[in-house]
Amino acid sequence: MGSLREFAQHMDWWGLVALLISAVAALLCITLHELSHGFVAYRLGDPTAKNAGRLTLNPIKHLDLIGLLMMVVVKVGWAKPVPVDMRYFKHPKQGMAITALAGPAANFLTALAAVALASVVWHFAPINKGTLLALCFLSNMALLGVGMGLFNLIPISPLDGSKILFAFLPDRTYYTILKYEKYVMGLLIILVLVGVFNKPLTFLMVQCLRGLCAITGMPLEWLLYLQDVSTILNLF
Repeated sequence: MGSLREFAQHMDWWGLVALLISAVAALLCITLHELSHGFVAYRLGDPTAKNAGRLTLNPIKHLDLIGLLMMVVVKVGWAKPVPVDMRYFKHPKQGMAITALAGPAANFLTALAAVALASVVWHFAPINKGTLLALCFLSNMALLGVGMGLFNLIPISPLDGSKILFAFLPDRTYYTILKYEKYVMGLLIILVLVGVFNKPLTFLMVQCLRGLCAITGMPLEWLLYLQDVSTILNLF
């Protein structure tokens, strides 16, 4: 018992809370992103995602461990891709582009909802540790939603931006690129790890959040400040 008590006393519980907040926010962003892909593909005539059980809010069905880790650590990442068979689409390239766009669109809408709710809490709820932790979660949702949306719009295979850009290519070039896109994933992970996208994505994320804050009335500086649990502790 003494060992357990000593372990509990030295455990960084607030660090664990911060990790859980970031992980849950990341899981929600990932789930809504992939669900949107599958739902739009289904509405366009492709039942592949539905038949695979991917039209669900269960995050385990969409989880890619490396992509989740990237989201928690560097605020950008990915999920396990929803299966899409473009042969079901009436216009395959256009259908694929619309399906690809649905994921980032869902992330931006999620971020907007998070910032709007954060603004309500900020302006009308009593300020205490509970509301500040809620604001921390909503701030992480907004940051991760914008980050995931922007990252997936990068026009590099197999990210969504490539599907949108490739829709304008000739059919022969388009299908050749799709054939080999899975081999690009390793290179993409390396680029993320070495920080190639850090500066441009950080700039764009702040600008997007600035716009969302302007729409909702949430102070940008506080939205960014409250994303870290340790800053909340400094307020008390």
